[in-house]
Amino acid sequence: MGEVVGLGDIERARRAVEKVAARTPLFNSRVLTERAGPGARVVFKAENLQRTGSFKIRGVSAKLAALGEEASRGIVVASAGNHAQAAAFGARQAGVSCHVFMPGDASISKAEATEAYGATVHLGGEAIEECLAMAASRAESTGEVLVHPFDDPAIIAGQGTLGLELLEEIDDLRLVVVPLGGGGLVSGIATAVKALRPEVRVAAVQAANCAPYLSALEGKEPAGSAAATLADGIAIKRPGALTLPIVRQLVDEVVAVDEDDIADAMVLLLERAKLVVEGAGAVGVAALLAGAIETPREGTTALVLSGGNVDTGLLAPAIRRHETNAGRRLVVFARVSDRPGQLARLLAVVGMTGANLVAVEHLREGYDLHVRETGVHLVLETRNPEHAEAVLEATRAAGYDVQPVGEYRRRRRRPAP
Repeated sequence: MGEVVGLGDIERARRAVEKVAARTPLFNSRVLTERAGPGARVVFKAENLQRTGSFKIRGVSAKLAALGEEASRGIVVASAGNHAQAAAFGARQAGVSCHVFMPGDASISKAEATEAYGATVHLGGEAIEECLAMAASRAESTGEVLVHPFDDPAIIAGQGTLGLELLEEIDDLRLVVVPLGGGGLVSGIATAVKALRPEVRVAAVQAANCAPYLSALEGKEPAGSAAATLADGIAIKRPGALTLPIVRQLVDEVVAVDEDDIADAMVLLLERAKLVVEGAGAVGVAALLAGAIETPREGTTALVLSGGNVDTGLLAPAIRRHETNAGRRLVVFARVSDRPGQLARLLAVVGMTGANLVAVEHLREGYDLHVRETGVHLVLETRNPEHAEAVLEATRAAGYDVQPVGEYRRRRRRPAP
């Protein structure tokens, strides 16, 4: 098979991309730079701040330009959300119709945003592959043009413009870390980077719950199914027919990260960098935090934050989990005598430690309690792990049977990253 996409294709696509997409900023990461050591630097390429909230607008812009008059027939796409929003926005800019097929459990906010850009959204199917089949069927019956989310030369070329920007912006670039879903983004970036500066490493990161590229690169058949993941934007069952050979040839390393690491990365970006990044966009940060990728001792590592379209319903639990793991949120179960004033006495002890009471709940059923006992569930805000331990010690010294619940116990057993 000949070359699917070359540097010339990416440079030509850039003319169309620059008319629609923004040139996203670079941000230094103090936390990750300190971990990398002296002489090294880690930066974020903030595609989460891109128009429509992700890098996908680059590929769509290039594809619509490549279609020319053919685009007037209208386009049809399949997507979990980011490609859908980019296609809807691009179609509106071009003045053509857009029909989008999304999985039934797709992000509500992404579906609503897609409709707000003027597209017609069809919800159904359990995965992107089923949505692609429905989209292809519609395109065949109506004459509309199917715009694939990643397995298309024009899409890959459009995504590759991000690689050109990185090379222009970072003189001492040594490593680029890219989220890997269908493979269009890393294929485009790797094509640009390896053509101009082949010594620069390119690493790709998948979610462990859905990592078909790892299976394929190891010579195994992809499972064809995926567990639920925070990184829904890169959850695909199988690699692309066009992108897999490019990844094999040009990407130096492919790794996977687990859900806890993805959640930690999302919160670190929010807390330290003040950036809202979805799970799929945060997997590169997760890989560095988990030690799955080794950063160069000198020069700059660029982490691509590929998207920021995250449901607040997912972000809030991730924040609460992080607060618990950091020792700033303590959940305990306490047994107290079922007599007047006993709960008040327990809360007075907690108050003396300086912990802040967030919630309290009586639990009388489902626990092995004495007939004159009641269970109490307390959610407390604490300053750090040492403070949380001091709260436990104080309540136990006062005579209460108090046990930490859930995440706090797992945090104490899990080694620090």
